[in-house]
Amino acid sequence: MTKTRTQGAPTVAQVGLIGLFVTALVTAQVTASKVLAFELPMSLPVTGSQLALPGAALAYALTFLASDCYTELYGRRAAQIVVNVGFVLNFVVLALVWSTIAAPAADPSTAGQFATVLGASTNIVLGSLLAYIVSQNWDVFVFHRIREYTGSEKLWLRNIASTASSQAIDTVIFVSVAFAIAPAVLGVGTVLPTDVVLSLMVGQYLLKFVIALLDTPVVYAIVSIVRSREGASTNDTHSV
Repeated sequence: MTKTRTQGAPTVAQVGLIGLFVTALVTAQVTASKVLAFELPMSLPVTGSQLALPGAALAYALTFLASDCYTELYGRRAAQIVVNVGFVLNFVVLALVWSTIAAPAADPSTAGQFATVLGASTNIVLGSLLAYIVSQNWDVFVFHRIREYTGSEKLWLRNIASTASSQAIDTVIFVSVAFAIAPAVLGVGTVLPTDVVLSLMVGQYLLKFVIALLDTPVVYAIVSIVRSREGASTNDTHSV
C-alpha cells in the first residue's frame, strides 16, 4: 500500500524546522542579557585576548540555520511567514515572563532572583526585537534573490552569503541599541564605552560567522534528507 500525505497537512520536516526556529528564538530571548567572555590564545584587533558576546549568540545563530533550510525547501513566502509569526511570538514570550515576574511569589526571597535571571531589561528587548525583524527578513530576501540567479545549485553560496550579511546587520543593531542607544535615549541600563560596544560586536559576529561556515554541511544534509523523503514537492516553491 502506498503511503500518501494528507493534502495540506504539514510534514515532519516543516514542523521540525519551525520547532527548531521557535526553540532557538525563545532560548535567545531569555539568555540575551548575559554577556559571555572567552579567553583567546592570541590577541585580536578590537577584542584583544578576550572574546565577549551576548549569551544569546549561539541560540540565535541556529534560527538562521532553520530559516535557510526552510527557505530552500518551501520558498520565500513560507519562510517570511515563519519569521514574522516568530516576531509576534516574541511578544508572547515577553508577556508570559513579565506576567510571571509580576505575580505574587510563594517564596518572596527567590522572586528577585527569578526577575534578575529572566526579566530582560527594556534596552535588551528593544535591541533584540529590532535586530530580529530586520535581520531575519533580510536573510530570507538575500537567500531567495541568490537562488533566483543560481537555481538549485550553489546552496553553500546562498547559505553563507545570506547568513553572514544578516548576522552582521543583527549584530550591529542589537549591540548598538541594547548597550548604547537605548540606555542613552531612554535612560535604562548603562551606556557602555565605545570600545566595549565594538568588542561585543566583533565577538558576536566572529562566532556567528564561524557558525555560518560550519553549519553549511548541516544545511546540505537537512535539505538532502527532506527532499529524498518528500520528493519534488519541495523543489518548485520558489516562484513567490
